[in-house]
Amino acid sequence: MRYAVLNGGKRVRPALVYAAGEFSSATDAALDPIAAAIEFVHAYSLVHDDMPCMDDDVLRRGKPTVHVAFDEATAMLTGDALQAEAFMVLANAPVAADTCVTLIRELAQAAGTQGMCGGQAIDLAAVGRPMNAAELETMHRMKTGALLRASVTMGAAAGRVTAIERVALERYADAIGLAFQIVDDLLDTVATSAELGKTAGKDLRQSKPTYVSVLGIEAARRWAERLRHEAHDALSTLGTEAHPRTVRLRQLADLIVQRRS
Repeated sequence: MRYAVLNGGKRVRPALVYAAGEFSSATDAALDPIAAAIEFVHAYSLVHDDMPCMDDDVLRRGKPTVHVAFDEATAMLTGDALQAEAFMVLANAPVAADTCVTLIRELAQAAGTQGMCGGQAIDLAAVGRPMNAAELETMHRMKTGALLRASVTMGAAAGRVTAIERVALERYADAIGLAFQIVDDLLDTVATSAELGKTAGKDLRQSKPTYVSVLGIEAARRWAERLRHEAHDALSTLGTEAHPRTVRLRQLADLIVQRRS
């Protein structure tokens, strides 16, 4: 479990939790278990995603994947345990009982059939099958976007936000969630395995539809940049008085689109 969680990575999802928590004036004590729980779920998904029964990859974060470093049974159990630990951490979070229930519900929804797992099932079924941009967007808002969205909404839920602020944060999260996947598809095409820390060109070799295969490199880049602006615009609707509380969120939107790995 330590190998899967602590073996590098960008930590974008925990960073979003803390940035949204800064906006909502949440305490670090409340945000720490949320950030950990989301990273546990993300790490478990990578462990299972890399296994031979799914993407069959041997490299993750520049090191052998869990099933290669150990074995397939250990990888399966590691993922299962990380998922369970995520909800244990949330259940013990130092927040009000109703907030705790909200956090558990949001993570379950983001990770389950309506989110990450449902999107992964669509992804597996799409191998070798043409997809249009709308179908691709639906899949990736579930597979990738849902957990990124939960990182923002759960960080906000740990503090205090108005209904209007929550809507703005959700719009922001929807934009960066899709942008993250578009950039992933671009990097899978133009970057090297050494730069990515994982096997480059994998989607093409496995005949998986991507934003690059559907739209082309330049159109995909333009869409990612448009989504970055949409994320900024969503935060701008909150007015200038909210600007100091959105600095980190804006910086993360830029990082997600402009990253090189």
